[in-house]
Amino acid sequence: MRRTLLSPLLRAVMSILLCLAFAAQAQEFPKGPVKIIVPFPPGGPTDTVARLIGQKLEGYWGQPVIIDYKPGAGTVIGVDFVAKSLPDGYTMVMINSAFAVNPSLRKTMPYNTLKDLVGVSHIADLQLAIVARNDAPFNTVAELIAYGKKNPGKLTYGTPGAGSTTHLGAELLKRTAGFDMLHSPFKGSAPAQAELMGGRIDLIFDPYLSVQPFVKAGRMKMIATEGLKRIPGTDYPTVAETIPGFSVNALLAFEAAAGTPKPILHKIAADTARALNEPDMKKRVEDLGMASVGSTPEQLDAFIATEIKRWAKVVADANIQPE
Repeated sequence: MRRTLLSPLLRAVMSILLCLAFAAQAQEFPKGPVKIIVPFPPGGPTDTVARLIGQKLEGYWGQPVIIDYKPGAGTVIGVDFVAKSLPDGYTMVMINSAFAVNPSLRKTMPYNTLKDLVGVSHIADLQLAIVARNDAPFNTVAELIAYGKKNPGKLTYGTPGAGSTTHLGAELLKRTAGFDMLHSPFKGSAPAQAELMGGRIDLIFDPYLSVQPFVKAGRMKMIATEGLKRIPGTDYPTVAETIPGFSVNALLAFEAAAGTPKPILHKIAADTARALNEPDMKKRVEDLGMASVGSTPEQLDAFIATEIKRWAKVVADANIQPE
């Protein structure tokens, strides 16, 4: 009888002591360098945001924040590295929407997205854009849809790659509006942009950050952005103004290895939110065509679970295959 009564009590005491130990550990975190894995080559939007946030965190913590590039396999290589790292908060990965798409796009992966990793902070949403060659016979979303319906099989669009968020957004638009386009996948934004400006394709679906300089220079024309609201400081319409509720953004977030103590996750999340709320950071993020978020770990986990379900249907309906 005594053993039965003491066992739950001992478990409760151990749990409290463990929580106190983790809380103390979080207060002291970090005691050394923190590494942010970027699963892409240097220079893209993910790298840009990782560096901006990393600089702020380095200032708060008084410890180096190192950006380490591990590109390949649609972010799988970099994410897998973190999934198999020590669950101590000293190694994180800056993910994008491929993180939520890969479970349905790739038949085999070396990690389980929902079991081997845990959310830290939903940092920002990167606006996507639809741009056309300058002589395209449409200027708005409504005109694009009408043209596609009248000319089945003629519209061609490019993206930075099959299975990318830009590709899924285009497929979602096709199915929502009921018209057809032919997809031309490229290995990155630059070759897709070159084909568009060369007049060899009609449209590209690309991050706003990537096409903004060309639109401003008059080398391609903006049809719409894909967020629910217009990008601050611009007058570019959204797809949602024509198709209410339509929204596709590219997620940018921190993930860590499952088992990382919650107090450490919450400390990193709080410091990330603090960085995003600083005026200079707010302006920089807006200038990049992004919307700051700064979530809790739990909010990010819930969002990722929802996104996995959302994109699984698009991947299945469009029969999208990885490159």
